[in-house]
Amino acid sequence: MHDRLGAAPAPLPLSNRTDPQLAAAAVRGAAGDREAARVRDAARRIVERHSFCTLATASRRGHAHVVGVEYALVGQLLYVHTFDDSRKARNIRENPRIGVCIPVRRIPFAPPFCVQFQAAAELLEVDHPEIEALLPSGCLKKITAFGALTAPRACFIRITPGRTISTYGIGVSLITLLRDPLRASRTVALS
Repeated sequence: MHDRLGAAPAPLPLSNRTDPQLAAAAVRGAAGDREAARVRDAARRIVERHSFCTLATASRRGHAHVVGVEYALVGQLLYVHTFDDSRKARNIRENPRIGVCIPVRRIPFAPPFCVQFQAAAELLEVDHPEIEALLPSGCLKKITAFGALTAPRACFIRITPGRTISTYGIGVSLITLLRDPLRASRTVALS
């Protein structure tokens, strides 16, 4: 229904909506909350079960650099081993804002699904108290093999994810993905 000028009327404020309208809005909100929780849980499981990601950094002048790395997840933080003279370490010193993308192969004929997020990165020396406290537990074992701890110029990147996670294909039905791949993206809050 449109007014004389062809504009659609403004939606009614909640206080003026009828009971069926309120019920429909509540169902849509609850369904959205359930979908967000499902996508968030699936994304968390992917981050926990995988250990490879692409790490995107940029220099102060905006020169981008993307590299594949192995990571170790400890709580909500990701750790990556690197060298203090690597391009990614130099970029992080200049600009601690990074991007992370974890690819997930689910369907052979489709593009990889992924979990991606922005994060804050910080370089930690091998003898940093936080690293020394984590080493005995073995939670950094994946990224400290092959003499990584004794290599000259070795250091770690501590990655603190931002507040939202974006996904492609995660929590989306195969039918939706095949019919409309542009609608296979989701963004959810981490909390």
